[in-house]
Amino acid sequence: MRVIRSSCLTLGLIVLHALPSFAQSTTTTGNFFQRYAHYYRQDWTNTLPSTPAPPRRGLPSPLDSPPYPNADWSYGGSPVIGEPDTQSYPLMTAINGATSRTRLYGWIEPTINASTSSSSNLPEANNYIPNRLELNQIVLYAERLPDTVQRTHIDWGFHLTALFGTDYHFTAAKGYLSSQLIDHNNRYGFDPTLEYADIYLPVAQGLNLRIGRFISVPGIEAQLAPNNYTFSHSLLYSIDPFTDTGIMATLKLSDQWLLQLGLTDGHDTALWTPDAKPSGTACLNYTTRSVNDNLYLCANGINDGKYAYDNAQQYDATWYHRFSKSLHMATEAWYMFERDVPAVGGPIAPEPNTIAAACAPGLTRCTAPEYAAVNFLNQEINAHNFFTLRTDLLNDKKGQRTGHQTRYSEETLSFNHWIGNTIQLRPELRFDHAWDRPAYDNGTHHNQFTAATDLIVHF
Repeated sequence: MRVIRSSCLTLGLIVLHALPSFAQSTTTTGNFFQRYAHYYRQDWTNTLPSTPAPPRRGLPSPLDSPPYPNADWSYGGSPVIGEPDTQSYPLMTAINGATSRTRLYGWIEPTINASTSSSSNLPEANNYIPNRLELNQIVLYAERLPDTVQRTHIDWGFHLTALFGTDYHFTAAKGYLSSQLIDHNNRYGFDPTLEYADIYLPVAQGLNLRIGRFISVPGIEAQLAPNNYTFSHSLLYSIDPFTDTGIMATLKLSDQWLLQLGLTDGHDTALWTPDAKPSGTACLNYTTRSVNDNLYLCANGINDGKYAYDNAQQYDATWYHRFSKSLHMATEAWYMFERDVPAVGGPIAPEPNTIAAACAPGLTRCTAPEYAAVNFLNQEINAHNFFTLRTDLLNDKKGQRTGHQTRYSEETLSFNHWIGNTIQLRPELRFDHAWDRPAYDNGTHHNQFTAATDLIVHF
């Protein structure tokens, strides 16, 4: 289904987002371009002035970030309640010393891959065009984060995303400028991927209400390139829902327990499309006091389950386990299904940009289930480097998500290297196998091997 990537600076007004860092340049001399260049010079030579970490509320962070994408066990649909804004902002530092709460930032992500396939790498999603140099994402954020550390007053925030690149194929939702994909299948496109407002209320340990279009809540991975352990995405992630439109309430009951309830219009659709359906989401998140384990359970986008654009009924479980500060694993499994899906070769045509199901002979519609599991094993080397070994399984029982009725597996070995806090390089080797029938290179091969990398430049 969809995946997100990043944004870029195009000579003047674009912001390079560095992942969590307490460093902040205080340089105010020179013009904008001189201040901007000076930030990178300091970042790459490790001479950015450091400041004490701002206070946080809750359990200590289990991970180092960087090099990892997040310092805390992540959950969707809300900022991490009790965590301060510890990111660095090269562009905003050059504009106004990063003194305003409204930020512009983003990244640019070119990618390259070499593949044993010649026509398509699908169902591998984000580098789906084989043997090509592509621009997967240019992303620009406009954002104001609510202050969720304090518990004395109501606060608010907002987020707007502009994404351009090949990855719009995996972020586009029906009704949001989707004709460029559904009607024209353009290689490159633009997607306003996320538009939401956050309202924070000092209830219990903190309550956040998110209203708008946001990332579908469960899971380890996210559409935005810097938010992932690896460049490529798991098979599990590549076919599950990506964005929802509605309202999500996230209530932090205590340092260890978190409850989420949401009402959306289904998955990957706008409210004004005929495919929109009132759908419920409920999640429960638990962290042990040692922060060595986290369990995140979600029932996502639940309604009658009848066939509509990406109307998958998703039941998801994520488990994080920390062996030590430098070694941890992340495991996710889900079960999804959709009822009354049109049969392959039957009289009922499937919706554009959706796939028919391999129903039993004589049926014009049937239920299409699929299940998947993935494990990430992550070893930190130092503040600039870590390795990931990912193992992934998917059973597309009716072929309704990938176009091939088969079981899949994939193994990926990835290396993540940071230059300062503003550049990431993520080379990887990946092997995919379809167990029951050929499913790679447009259904001609059982196996696929890719060597790939992306480069993320934050602004």
